[in-house]
Amino acid sequence: MQIRPAAALSGALIGVSALFLPTATATATTQATAQTHHHTVTVAHRGASAYAPENTLAAVDAADDLGIDWVENDVQRTKDGELIVMHDTTLSRTTDVEQVFPDRAPWNISDFTLDEIEKLDAGSWFGPEFQGETVPTLDEYMDRVSDNHQKLLLELKAPELYPGIERQTLRELRREGWLDHRHKRRLIIQSFSADSVRSVHRLRPDIKTGFLGTPAVADLPDYAEFSDQINPSYKTIDAGYVAAVRAVDGAHGKPLEVYTWTVNDGPAAVSVAGMGVDGIITNKPDVIRDALDDAS
Repeated sequence: MQIRPAAALSGALIGVSALFLPTATATATTQATAQTHHHTVTVAHRGASAYAPENTLAAVDAADDLGIDWVENDVQRTKDGELIVMHDTTLSRTTDVEQVFPDRAPWNISDFTLDEIEKLDAGSWFGPEFQGETVPTLDEYMDRVSDNHQKLLLELKAPELYPGIERQTLRELRREGWLDHRHKRRLIIQSFSADSVRSVHRLRPDIKTGFLGTPAVADLPDYAEFSDQINPSYKTIDAGYVAAVRAVDGAHGKPLEVYTWTVNDGPAAVSVAGMGVDGIITNKPDVIRDALDDAS
């Protein structure tokens, strides 16, 4: 995930003074925070992507093997209108598309059919033991998440490239049973595009949503009209900013949550948990979970 240039960062600097509390207050805050570390949700970024090729079924299973309930993924659309799970808008970094289709540069997902993409190896780049791993369709991905009894933070990636992807994704999720009363509590849909998140909320106001980025504090009420979460890079926040976010009620009348990304070491995880974030998105979910458990 990368912050969009349009996301205002000025709010990230608000409340820095909260990090320099008097000793007695700081001690009380530390004690209170230690009790909440254990409840900070750990989300496996693109699956457990430090241990298996990102956004593949192997990465979903790696997270499950580590005992991680939440996985995050990225959804895009092929030339023939099928939804697949991949982060980059091009196929070149995480598949062998340059070898299989050498004359098709720049290898945009939107220039390839699902049948062509299914011919690609999406695992060998990560390690020989993953040779033959494929790019999953959203249906295949949801089936695996369901089989593992996991929960999903689903990102609509570059929705401006795929008009109508919000409605199409919701339609597929409904067909898979993920929008019924029991399953929708295991789902959050997020995007860097405020328009996309707003569209999801308009189409299915019962579904939990998140905006990826660091809006200015003054703009938070606007985002709260269609979002339940503000999900920034951990490098752009402090305790004051997190408190400002949580002081605003989101689209479902509860305080906005903060899921921050991408934290891959224990000390950083403990630090951002101490800021009061609700979730941490990470390539190494076992490392983050264990660090938070040790700190609690």
